[in-house]
Amino acid sequence: MTILTRLLGSSALLASTVLATQALPAEPITILVNTSPWYGGFEALVEKYEADTGNKVSIDAVPLGGLLEKARNAVRGPSGNYDIVNLSNAWVVEFYAGNYLTPLTDIDPTFSFGDNIIDADGLLYWNKDKQWPMKHGGVPMAFSPNANTHLWYYRTDQIEKPPETWDDVLKTCRSKGGEVDYSVVLRGARGNPIRFAFSTYMLSFGGSIEKDAPNGDFTVTFNSPEVKHALELYIKLAKECGPPNPGSIDQGEMIQYLVSGKAKQAGIVVAAQAQMDDPEKSAVVGKISYTVTPRPADGANRDVWGSWQMGIPANVPAERKKAAMEFIKYFQSDDAQTYYAEAGGIPVSRTVLEGPLSEQEKFRWMRPYSQASRYARQLLQYQEGAEIEQIIGLRLNQALIGELSVDDALNTAATEIHDVFVRTGRRTGLLPPLQ
Repeated sequence: MTILTRLLGSSALLASTVLATQALPAEPITILVNTSPWYGGFEALVEKYEADTGNKVSIDAVPLGGLLEKARNAVRGPSGNYDIVNLSNAWVVEFYAGNYLTPLTDIDPTFSFGDNIIDADGLLYWNKDKQWPMKHGGVPMAFSPNANTHLWYYRTDQIEKPPETWDDVLKTCRSKGGEVDYSVVLRGARGNPIRFAFSTYMLSFGGSIEKDAPNGDFTVTFNSPEVKHALELYIKLAKECGPPNPGSIDQGEMIQYLVSGKAKQAGIVVAAQAQMDDPEKSAVVGKISYTVTPRPADGANRDVWGSWQMGIPANVPAERKKAAMEFIKYFQSDDAQTYYAEAGGIPVSRTVLEGPLSEQEKFRWMRPYSQASRYARQLLQYQEGAEIEQIIGLRLNQALIGELSVDDALNTAATEIHDVFVRTGRRTGLLPPLQ
């Protein structure tokens, strides 16, 4: 178990302890997953599952860029090679609506997620009547190996107390010079990067993309005054407080600005926290702390999910589905979730996130993350989501780099989103253009 040795180091006692949660003997299974920052912890827990239960698990770990195509190919054939497939939140509706995954209660009618398990704004469920992922009226379809959302990372030696509002963040702004080059670094790269990062700001100002999509109202609201306020703030922070060329900055660059000591703060997904205290990667070990994403002075804390979901394909034999369920039930247990955290994963159990482990300095990110998980939202949970994300990601980037004004960027995006909804037959409409 070299992965355990590498990940846990001195935690030999943990590695040798049999978890209290057991599983029934089961057929071997194969899991398709991407090599994300949390992958090492997941691999370690799989090895622990094998050691504790005697059940065998093979992992096909692929780069993110190849995951969707492999998953699609796996679930659409007459028989599948994978018993569990990992899916981004941007993809799951395609798999739910296409009946490519097996409802977990079809395999085990007694199964349910405990109240302590983060369900990522209901994305683990599918309401077939409404064709929408939601717990109310839905059935459990998948589990989260990582229900990823943002935290606000900040330098405790540079910022006296965690910023609560965007005004607090603006007060810390300074240009070049001194020990720290930049106050804030934002994610501005075209496409998903800026769309995902900006969504937190948009939600905190009360903005939205469409009016009430879960209930069938796809009136486009992306060019509302609330979204405009959010985008103006985003651009102000990027240009007055951050490094040059903000339109090219992606998550890797954000992390690098922090771990190299060149930035005071940034909003980054929780999965990146392990790099902050890694002495091989970080010049700021012990100097980064975490809080929830700030809010407008008269607004609310909001965040957006970038969660991962693992489901069982419909085209695998019944015995392998049962075997996959044994792993899922094991994974949800508090013992396994604790072990997962120790191994570098991101738990989805609030019992663990708010329990004794969270009192350790190493896990100082846990309680802020648990808090953020209570008000994070899923966006673009419909089959046009990927196309609309590209529209938003292009127009936001153009506003950030100055190719379009804020009004023009949002009006253009709204018109293009409306055109998509018209083409797909949604009940839709448009707000008056910003001027």
